Amino acid sequence: MKVIFLQDVPRVGKKYDVKEVNDGYATNFLFPRKLAERATPEATNKINQKKQEISIRKEIKDELLDKYLEDIKGKVVEIKAKADEKGHLFSGIHKKEIIEALTKKYRAEIDEDYLVLEKPLKEVGEFDVEVKVKSKSATLKVVVVGE
Repeated sequence: MKVIFLQDVPRVGKKYDVKEVNDGYATNFLFPRKLAERATPEATNKINQKKQEISIRKEIKDELLDKYLEDIKGKVVEIKAKADEKGHLFSGIHKKEIIEALTKKYRAEIDEDYLVLEKPLKEVGEFDVEVKVKSKSATLKVVVVGE
């Protein structure tokens, strides 16, 4: 049976994918949990329209981010966090906290996907964090201050 996934299902399909699955799996697992729907021509057309809308929104968002990149270059963001006397943080600084501080200080709304941070920041100090949109990138300085 062909189904359209309404949500990501691990190791089976991603949102808006159209795939062939076993009838029993679809009727007993996917449909009752509202993870998928039957792939009728009308539903397929709706999904294709949604995909187009999403891609257009993403393009617009990328263009805005290109403008934000110029504003972000060389900016300094300060984040306060609890730390011990050696300078180790009790909890790491993740992308979300950096984005919130950046938005609060400079009103630059950036999605977490564009922030390049391999692992959370776990020490007090200055760190260079890269924001990458397509082929362009900008570096901002994150200063972590212990409380």
